[in-house]
Amino acid sequence: MIAPVVLISAAVLAAAYFLYGRFLARRLQLDDSQPTPAVKVNDGQDYVPASAGLLLGQHFSAISAAGPIVGPVLAGIWFGWLPALLWIVLGSIFIGGVHDFSSLVASVRHGGASIGEIVRRNLSPAAYRLFLVFVWLCLIYVIAAFTDITAQTFRAVGTAGAEGEAFGAGVAASSLFYIMAAMVMGIFLYRFGWKAGKATLIFLPLVMLIIWVGPQLPASILNLIAAVPVKGWDVVLLGYCFFASVIPVWLLLQPRGYLGGWLLYLVIAAGLGGALFGGIPAAYPAVNLDGLNSLLNGKQLFPLLFITIACGACSGFHGIVASGTTSKQLARERDARPIGYGAMLLEALVAVLALATVMALAPGSPALKEDPNLIYARGIARYLGLAGIDPSLALSFALLAFSTFVYDTLDVCTRLARYILQEFTGLKGRAGVVLATAATLALPLLFLLSTKEKGYLVAWPIFGSSNQLLAALTLLALAVWLKHSGRRIGFVLLPLAVMLVMSLWSLVLLVKPFLTGSSGFDTLLSAAFGLILLVLSLFLLAETARVLRRRPG
Repeated sequence: MIAPVVLISAAVLAAAYFLYGRFLARRLQLDDSQPTPAVKVNDGQDYVPASAGLLLGQHFSAISAAGPIVGPVLAGIWFGWLPALLWIVLGSIFIGGVHDFSSLVASVRHGGASIGEIVRRNLSPAAYRLFLVFVWLCLIYVIAAFTDITAQTFRAVGTAGAEGEAFGAGVAASSLFYIMAAMVMGIFLYRFGWKAGKATLIFLPLVMLIIWVGPQLPASILNLIAAVPVKGWDVVLLGYCFFASVIPVWLLLQPRGYLGGWLLYLVIAAGLGGALFGGIPAAYPAVNLDGLNSLLNGKQLFPLLFITIACGACSGFHGIVASGTTSKQLARERDARPIGYGAMLLEALVAVLALATVMALAPGSPALKEDPNLIYARGIARYLGLAGIDPSLALSFALLAFSTFVYDTLDVCTRLARYILQEFTGLKGRAGVVLATAATLALPLLFLLSTKEKGYLVAWPIFGSSNQLLAALTLLALAVWLKHSGRRIGFVLLPLAVMLVMSLWSLVLLVKPFLTGSSGFDTLLSAAFGLILLVLSLFLLAETARVLRRRPG
């Protein structure tokens, strides 16, 4: 049965928050008597103090996105659910949670500075420049992969029965209404002084209405939306990223992230309810021997398990979010524990529930050949159906929730990449914001227009490898900062070692086909970016070693 697996996983994650989370809080020496950068600066643009509940929702939805859904679904199919489950639970507690929590606190202690700036202050200017280039390239791949996954959702078409229509069009329509509602909520929160509770009581039911309204639009409108090709949606979504990145955080990022957090909570509740009380058996094998023996499309457990499941266990992107936007909104240091560590564990629970949708499928099921977003959405819709909810409405809710997770990451990621490019080039003012944002989105646009359909499948291995290597390099910078601050660094050394080995190993595997003479545009693209990231990371490691030898204390 699925229920015991989900129940035990949830209990372990909850215990870890109270036990290991407290241990980490003591190691990081949280102090509410020190005003945070959000309180000190409070410029109404990027530095805006937010309540713990509001910021948790925004941060949680920003870091979650498609990662804890797509990764566990793919890994569960390839290797079986047990290896995936062990990495999700143990990785999030001892590696991902440590990475996220420490990144947030380090940024707050450095005035809300990015991880790149922390590298500059604790390592060297050369390491700082290398790190910025590496991070910017990683963010480019996040934008490319998640943009295309959302575009695929908007073009989703069922295969049987009532789902034989292009239900993705309804999800796309609901998504537009959802963004508009979030902006209106932001205006009421920050221009009319509404409290978060009052806004939630009004706008959360409005979002539920929007989920229902989208698929109910006239057929003529839905047909027009359904006619937009995937590449067209890629362009539209990148246009949205541009718009969302250049407006103030209070107008869209905070309220949309907060509402997205509620959708995440509702999905978690639906997933927990269905998994625990639905009586659904675990039909998929715990261990896929074909995958472990590298007979399934040449995939091997080490290191691919650790880079396929990125955000659900550990993600370098989380550190960029924590130090890029979240640290500039933290109202007090004590909030760093639920937001930095708690959000990572919540994301692990999302990953476990995503994995449960694979566990419910029998080997050989046609559903296993669908895109991961549809496998996940159908699983959540099945749970909601147990409560008597109409299947089409349940599927629309699950797909909109999935798209919402991705929106939160897309615009946060674009904003962060814009910060980094401005930091690297010195671009300032409104013109600098616009130019840096346009330059950031140009590469994902070129990538998505030049790859075949389902470009995210090309981007995902590179995204996973670069993302996990980013986590390793961030942990390296945090270890140096802790050492220079006179604090113990043991709790970051094991996560650093695991992520460094697995990510470098996976990059070597990406480059290997090109070196052995394999051809094809996708292979060349993956190898080229893999080689660039591998060389950058090796130079950065060498520079770090040089600085530490010169300044051992």
